[in-house]
Parts: sequence; C-alpha cells; structure tokens
Amino acid sequence: MKTADRSEAAVDAAAIVELAAREAGAAEDGTGALDRARAFAEPLLAGHLLDTGEPALAHADGVAGILQAIGAAPSMRAAAYLVYAGDYLQHPEEMVAKAFGSSYASLVTHTRRLVQIQRATRAAPLLAAQRQQHAEAVRKMLLAFSHDLRVVLLRLASRLQTLRWYAAERVPCPPVLAEETQQIFAPLANRLGIWQIKWELEDLSFRFLLPDEYKRIARLLDEKRVEREQRIEAARRRMVERLAEAGIRAEVHGRPKHLHSIWKKMRGKGLTIERVFDLSALRVIVDDVATCYAALSRVHECFRPVDGEYDDYIARPKPNGYQSLHTVVQDADGRPLEVQIRTRAMHEHAEHGVAAHWMYKEAGVRGYAGVSATGDFNERLAEARKAVLRELLAWERETTSPQDTSTAPVFDDRIYVFTPQVSIIDLPAGGTPVDFAYALHTDLGHRCRGARVDGVMVPLNTALQSGQTIEIVSAKEGGPSLDWLNPELGYLKSPRAKAKVRAWFNAQAQGLTVARGRELVERLLQREGKTAVKLEGLAEQLGFKTADALFEVVGKDEFSLRNIEQILRPAVPAPAEEDETIALRRPRHEGSGRGKGGVLVVGVDSLLTTLARCCRPAPPDTIGGFVTRAKGVAIHRRDCTNFRHMAQQEPGRVIEVEWGRDREGVYPLDVIIEASDRQGLLRDISEVFAKEKMNVIGVHTQSVKDTRGGTAWMTFTVEVSDTARLTQVLKQLTGIGGVRHARRR
Repeated sequence: MKTADRSEAAVDAAAIVELAAREAGAAEDGTGALDRARAFAEPLLAGHLLDTGEPALAHADGVAGILQAIGAAPSMRAAAYLVYAGDYLQHPEEMVAKAFGSSYASLVTHTRRLVQIQRATRAAPLLAAQRQQHAEAVRKMLLAFSHDLRVVLLRLASRLQTLRWYAAERVPCPPVLAEETQQIFAPLANRLGIWQIKWELEDLSFRFLLPDEYKRIARLLDEKRVEREQRIEAARRRMVERLAEAGIRAEVHGRPKHLHSIWKKMRGKGLTIERVFDLSALRVIVDDVATCYAALSRVHECFRPVDGEYDDYIARPKPNGYQSLHTVVQDADGRPLEVQIRTRAMHEHAEHGVAAHWMYKEAGVRGYAGVSATGDFNERLAEARKAVLRELLAWERETTSPQDTSTAPVFDDRIYVFTPQVSIIDLPAGGTPVDFAYALHTDLGHRCRGARVDGVMVPLNTALQSGQTIEIVSAKEGGPSLDWLNPELGYLKSPRAKAKVRAWFNAQAQGLTVARGRELVERLLQREGKTAVKLEGLAEQLGFKTADALFEVVGKDEFSLRNIEQILRPAVPAPAEEDETIALRRPRHEGSGRGKGGVLVVGVDSLLTTLARCCRPAPPDTIGGFVTRAKGVAIHRRDCTNFRHMAQQEPGRVIEVEWGRDREGVYPLDVIIEASDRQGLLRDISEVFAKEKMNVIGVHTQSVKDTRGGTAWMTFTVEVSDTARLTQVLKQLTGIGGVRHARRR
C-alpha cells in the first residue's frame, strides 16, 4: 500500500527512549510500582462505575493490559490505576505524591483534568453544526497536554478499552464517542505510529458508526477466509524456503488487513474486493538493515513484482519514525501479495510507535535491539520532544478547514489553558492572565485586577503555559491600565486584547470630547437666549445625524460655533446691489486673480481673499474658496468640515482657488494636543517648538479631571511656511511623557 512521503525528519527513537524514561520517573523497580499501584487503587475502584457504564477497576486493568501489549514499562502501567483512583480521593495529587512521587502526581493531575474536560464536553447535547467544534475542542485538549507523552498514551489506551467494552457487552456505543474516536484518537495513534492501537480504534468506531457496512465487508472476507488463509500460508512457506536458500535468516508472518482500511480503499478508489491488492500480506523480519535489502532482492527474484508498488521507508522514514521496505508481488497463482521487510527494532517501532520506547528503559545500559540507552541522549531530548509535538501540530493543521488556514496554529505558537470550569482557552504563546481575561469577556478583561494560576496568585504579566488552570480576580467596576499597552512591561500578547484596551481608552477620550463640545454648545445657547432649542433638531439642521456627532466635532475644534450662531439668528436679507457688485467683478474672459497669501482665484481678476481661521490652510494643502458677503473669498482646506457644510448649503458660492508659485511669508496653524495633566507639561511642549524654531503666537489650555487623574487639552497656534515641517514636530510631541495625541486641527 503506497503512502505519501513526508519531508520532515523522523523522530529520534533513542532520544524518545530517554525522554519517556525520564517522564516515567519511578524511583523504585517498575514491577514493584505496578503491584503497589493496583493494591492502592483496588479498594477505591471496586464496585464503582465510570460514566460510560464500565466497572472502574476492570477498565483500569484493561488499560494496563493495552499498555503492556504495546511494550510500555510496568511503571507506566502503574499510572493507569492511579489516574482512576484519583476520582475517589479528596486530595489526589497530594496523596499520590506522598505514596508514589511527584512524577506520578503530575501525571494523575493532568490526565484527570483531561478526562474531566472530555466528560463535560460529551455531556452537552450537540447539534450537527456543533460536532466539528466538539472535535476541535478535544484536539486542543490533547495538544494542551502533549508536553507529557504519558498523558496522550493513557488516553489512547483508555479509549480503546472503552470501545472494547462496548463491543464485548454488545451495548450501543454513543455516536459522539465513536465519532470522536474516528476523527481524533485514531489519527492521533497514526501520528504517533502506534499501528496496533490505530487499527483497532478504526475498526471498532467503523463497527459502531456504520454497522451495515462493517457487516458487509466482514461477510466478503468470511466467504474467502479459508482460501485466503491457505494461500498466505503457502506463500509464507515458499518465502521462508527461498530466503533460507540464499542464507538469509528471517521470521516470516502473515498479516491480515483490517476492515476499516479495506472499506476505505474500496470506497475511495471504487474497487471490488478482488482489486484490493494488500488483503494478503507477508511481513519479513531480519537482523539488520543490510539484510533487509538482500531479502528484498531475493523476493524479487522468486516472485514477479507489481510495477509502481514499491516504497523504501528505510532510506526515507516517515515523520513518526516508521521504517520498512514495501513491495507488492504476484504469488504462484498470479494474485497480488504485499511484502513488508524490516528489522526487529523497526518492527517494534512500527507496531508500538512512541510507546515502544518505554521498553528501552527496561533493557538497561545494554539497550534494546543493539541500541544503547546511554551516551548523548540528554543532548537530543529537547529535539525529540519537539519532533513528537511537531507531528501533533501538523495533524492539527491538516484538520483545519481551508478557510481557517490563516489562523491554524504553528509549532510553539499557541498555548491551551483552562478555566476553573475546565473550558479550553486558546492563546498565543507567551499569553498572560490579562490576555486570558479578555478571551473570556471584554468586560472581565477591563475589570481584571489579579489572577490565580493552578491556585497560586501570580503577577498579571506572568507568561502562561499549556495545561494550566487560570482564575481571574476582578473588581466590580473600573477599566484597564495604560501600563497594559506598554510592550516592555509584557501585560498583553494577544493583538485582540490590545485592540480592546485601546478601544476602551479611545471611548473614554471620545466621551471627554463630546462632553467638552456639549458644554460649548450649551454656553452658546445660553448667550443667545435659545436654551429651549432641541439639541437633536439643531444637529440635524446643521447636517449631523445625532447631537453627539455635533458635540464631538465642536469638542475637537473642527466645527466653528459661528455656524451655530447663523442658524440661531434670523437671517438678514442682503442688499440686492451686493450680489450685483460681486457679479460686476467677474470679467468676461478667463483669467486668474491673485489674492492675499499667494492664492490664485481661478477665473477672477483682482479679488479679496482671506484664510479661514476654522481650518487655517497653508501650502501645500488642497484648498477651496467660498464667496462671502463682506470679506471676499474665504480660503478653506478641502477637508474642512465647515467648508463641506457650506458647500452643501450653497454650492453656487464655491469657487476654484490654488496656491501661487511665488507665495511668501508664514501661515498660522493650530496644533491640538491631548495629554495626561502633569507639572512641567507646558514647558516640555514649548521646548519642542523652540528647538524646531517654530514661532508660537497663541496658546489655549483646558484641564478636565477624570478617572485617569486629569486630561489636558491644549491648542497651540504656530507659524509655518508650509505644512511639511509639521509632521516631524508632531512625532516629537507624541514622544513627550504623558502626551496621548498630537495633531493638526
């Protein structure tokens, strides 16, 4: 059977050996730990049932047996009993730590937490649309605990034991459990190379999810079982004879193909049962790699190979460490026969994957299959762990939909932590309790004042680790701190949380601006004796959707109060001769007139111009002219709110203007600064203007007390020859301590 090659390097088997041994970490003989663990758990588990209905002690026995079958050490099997015994202890971590050591205690804590989360997610009723979310949650849980390979293996063995129990008792298996096995646990076992568990998980979930198809494939194989068994045995004997003739010592075994794999191949390629070539297969186990290739050569001499059905996984191992030679030949009857050739060590890894490496600890210094368990393993432990995690994260990326590839986690780029209610929260690597609080709810993030990590109070800028449980301590009311936005302090890692903090401060600033604008408008109404005017109606009359929109531009000094005065005061009809005077000034020929400030009025000869004070235009701003009744043409910036409003009201008065080439002199500009009020602020700002040799001709300041201690609003009127120099000055102003915003009006 062909399999796509992977480009990544295989997991270093020897390093995983040492990694697993360290994580098992038993201080005593492994067999002794296993016996003590079962004796410790038996009185606690006897008579109790798991949530699936299984007897708890029988389930623990089954898990230990599965771990033994895949080569796990006794010390590893002992953990199967302690994990389930923890459900019946008041302080399981403390008691297990005293009796068996901290390594077992950590394993029990993590595995029990994972079991609790799985139970909680399965207990909730799932709609069809929620099943994918459920699968994603389980994947994240496994990734969260993948730093301890023992947890992952225990969960795989536990799930297999549960499905075996449903099959043996002929009890209907919940569909969510079977789907979770097919989508999560079987692919996980495949990623870790534990074929023995992978095949059985696939067949059992296939049996529960598609019972009719399962029975159909089983019947097809039953009809041919005797014939197939005879053919495999004949081919096996012939293979042994041919290898012996060449002086090759080898074990040869027949291997049946599991039902789910047959059904998947028939369905995916549209094949009949006769066209599935690897229903019959032989496995050849030899002493070393050189003998593998010698055996392959002999097989091809004695049997006719099938073109295109050869793979060399010894030269190019799979990412999970699998190594073997695969070929398909024709037997004496001309029927296809798959042959796999490997060494004993390769066979153990192929059957048991990562789990096989626990056997190396039991092999002692001499090692297993000629591989030493000492030497430079320590230097390779970190890389071995990364290789396993890389496989798990690659599996996670492959299960992400194409629409979600932009957010698919990258190796070492995400962490998975838990709420006290064991919900999973996905954060960027280095995420903090503040990131966690904002991931739960924006308001909780704003009110976050402390955090407990695994029950211990920690600073809010603590970097979290996968698998930790976080509890937020919050105030009844309040907002975030400006310190959270300082990257050097490390309070926030998530871009989403940073955006929420900025939005809160922007909303606060906008509220102050609106309040300032409302105050100015209400004062004007009092002066004009128009306090009965409805503010919403006034805003609509001025072209704003709401009164707050009007107050905001007034508070920013972007809308002149004179516009409101014109609305409030009765309009006085202008003399007819004024319009005539303006009309008489327009010549019949096209030309340009020079106005004040080096402004050319297109199409008009000599005509008075004035620079509007509301927007204070200066070269090279894009400008427009508006013909007034008494002061000639008022020159505005094109983006001026007043200009746009007047152009909408009286478009006939708008006139084209442009800056002249020989303009001279300086132009006044308004710079608006918002800052935290403090002593020496005005001095620091003035020093920047003086350093840049920018003449200040006017200053207006206003201070407002707020939740942040006080906000200062300052307007500086400065003279410049053009606006290009202003950009650099604004950058320097924003660098002053306490300054939040600096902009041109």
